[in-house]
Amino acid sequence: MQHFILLLSYLLGSISFIVGLKMLSHPDTARKGNLYAAVGMTIAIMATIFLYTDETGKHLGNYLWIFGGLIIGTVIGTMMAKKVQMTAMPQMVSLFNGMGGACAAIISIVEFKHLMHKQEQPTDIISSITEALSSIVKTTIAPANNQLILLTILLGLVIGTVSFFGSMVAFGKLNGNINDKTLPGQQVINIGLLLIIVALLAAMITGFTGIDNTLLFWVLFGISALYGVLFVMPIGGADMPVVISLLNSFTGVAAACGGFLYSNPVMLTGGILVGSAGTILTILMCKAMNRSLTNVIVGAFGGSSAAAGGAQVGGTYKEISMSDTAVLMAYSKRVVIVPGYGLAVAQAQHTCHELEKVLEEKGVELTYAIHPVAGRMPGHMNVLLAEADVPYEKLKEMEEINPEFAQTDVVLILGANDVVNPAAKSDPSSPIYGMPILEVENATHVIVNKRSMKPGYAGIENALFYQPKTSMLFGDAKKVLQDLVSELKSL
Repeated sequence: MQHFILLLSYLLGSISFIVGLKMLSHPDTARKGNLYAAVGMTIAIMATIFLYTDETGKHLGNYLWIFGGLIIGTVIGTMMAKKVQMTAMPQMVSLFNGMGGACAAIISIVEFKHLMHKQEQPTDIISSITEALSSIVKTTIAPANNQLILLTILLGLVIGTVSFFGSMVAFGKLNGNINDKTLPGQQVINIGLLLIIVALLAAMITGFTGIDNTLLFWVLFGISALYGVLFVMPIGGADMPVVISLLNSFTGVAAACGGFLYSNPVMLTGGILVGSAGTILTILMCKAMNRSLTNVIVGAFGGSSAAAGGAQVGGTYKEISMSDTAVLMAYSKRVVIVPGYGLAVAQAQHTCHELEKVLEEKGVELTYAIHPVAGRMPGHMNVLLAEADVPYEKLKEMEEINPEFAQTDVVLILGANDVVNPAAKSDPSSPIYGMPILEVENATHVIVNKRSMKPGYAGIENALFYQPKTSMLFGDAKKVLQDLVSELKSL
């Protein structure tokens, strides 16, 4: 009966994960989706703690350590979630990805020690005779089973370690503590490390080298950690959302390996869901940025060295006053707002929503143009605007909105840079060349709100700012939007 309740709990937990993941695809239901997934995880954890028994019928025990860890983790996670600013959300996502990878790697380390201990245990005469009489079974089933377990342990170690160290580097880069760094022959080095990892996996599974597996295990750990650092280190800012998504998928796959080792259905299901969803998202984002998945894994794309390339951009730009901006927008038929990281920095999403309502009261049709990699993590702008209760139907994806710019009177760009840079289409020497962009230059008027003329996250100049139809509106996004709302209300 107890075992049945445990399995039922795992089923409920798995269903909660699936439903929650489905709800995360829509801003209107994303919060409930997170809640459903959290409830499912709670059910799975509590069922495992109180209902799980090993082959001897023994419960887990160690309740002091288990609940101590749960309490500490809950307190830290809650405090971080409550205090994190929207601008720091990518850093928190990277940190959590890393913690998931670290857990998977630790599971592999523990289980590897258990596996080695079992293999080293001495056998008595009777056991030896029994083993000899059943040699056919032992040689056909048991070794194969041990090899499968060992392979799962090693994959969990490699993927979890890469996820942890890669995520920590991503966290440092997003937080401004680590700069882009590309080594000479970076791609060759990364490919070489991957080949070494594969060779070590084969050597440990087959036992071909005759070298102690414990030594090879720690060498594999070190090589995986080095690869995790080196494949993320050169990644440029414009490509960071792709890497975050990829590392998230790694964490899911590593968790699935742990679920397989423990025969835990809910852990396996959750890991597979996260891994597959993250992989699909990574592929979609690679397509959005005109990158190949292989290029991402091998590394060295979009780094600082690349950012030094591109044609020189120059000329003069023109500024626009607040009153002229208000008049221009008030007498437009159609306005499109392009949100970017600058909007998140200023925490101006609520003021932006207020601007939207004021313009609609004046009969202006307003929509938002969302680039898939705007911001510093997947869906950053969607999350930002959903927080301000912007209706989801007003958020238009790049493929949908691009044909409509030609019929748009005014485009207001709020802190976006690389995702509207025409160099992606016109300059083959640019590090962002080939990346699909929001084609805002097709609108009648383009107004760009920035704090200064400083280049965007990719580190390159934007020729759009110097075009005749473009006007610059300098200042903090929140202050600018507040003043713009006041001007519009006075008209």
